[in-house]
Amino acid sequence: MRILFVTSNRIGDAVLSTGLLDHLLRTHPDARFTVACGAVSEGVFLRMPHLERLISFDKRPRGMHWPPLWAATVGTMWDLVVDIRASAISWLLPTRRRAIMRKRPGHKIAQLAAILGIAPPPLPVAWTGPEDRALAAKLLPDGPPIIAIGPTANWTGKVWAPERFVALAQRLAAQDLPGARVAVFAGPGAQEATLAAPVLAALPDAIDLTGRLALPEAAACLARCAVFIGNDSGLMHLAAAAGCPTLGLFGASNAAEYSPAGRRTAAVLTTGDAMAGISVDAAHAMAKGLLIP
Repeated sequence: MRILFVTSNRIGDAVLSTGLLDHLLRTHPDARFTVACGAVSEGVFLRMPHLERLISFDKRPRGMHWPPLWAATVGTMWDLVVDIRASAISWLLPTRRRAIMRKRPGHKIAQLAAILGIAPPPLPVAWTGPEDRALAAKLLPDGPPIIAIGPTANWTGKVWAPERFVALAQRLAAQDLPGARVAVFAGPGAQEATLAAPVLAALPDAIDLTGRLALPEAAACLARCAVFIGNDSGLMHLAAAAGCPTLGLFGASNAAEYSPAGRRTAAVLTTGDAMAGISVDAAHAMAKGLLIP
């Protein structure tokens, strides 16, 4: 059986789609999968089982990224094409069955599950390899618990003040996770480094993982943490998928659709129109709840 899965160019949406892929892996264990995704999110799928081919592409003006993808996939007779992008090429490929995303109300994973009529929606997963887990054990060795902080996001309207991240981490380490270490996570690039810098400066003993990790490595590191607190971002979704108790901080973004999805997750919403409406007290109360087994 050959399955084509067309997924997102954004890390967060790509991570959320892994639950649907995991369902297909479990229900079709002999299938061979081709995943098409944006170049920035390809690390989400690198360690996926039964992955025959990974096609990554950059978004281009006027939809010009679609013709090369069509050319790369039209020569195969697919048994199933799943398209969470609702692109036109899904209708132009030879396949025995199509399952195409349609915008619906509710959380994103419920929207995705509806493509195949699955209920309840499967939770996202994070695929890692032995090499990723070995690196994670080296970077975050056994010992006191680790508080993971994700102080970055793709736009400033999603960013909680760095001094509040610092105050929350210090409070958790003093009251709830005695002796805990702090690890600061961020992606590559100058913008991510700039957003993480004030937190690292205020917490000089923190483990600096900014810009150092591929996505499977980050997932393996997050799986070793006691709790993750971060802005609405791809990293937040990766933490939840990796099984780390995850608290997402939401201001202008839509928590009803994009709150973290995992076995132990929560979201704290602003009381106003900006991230400043989230107090350290409110975030601490929610984080404490995630620490209860």
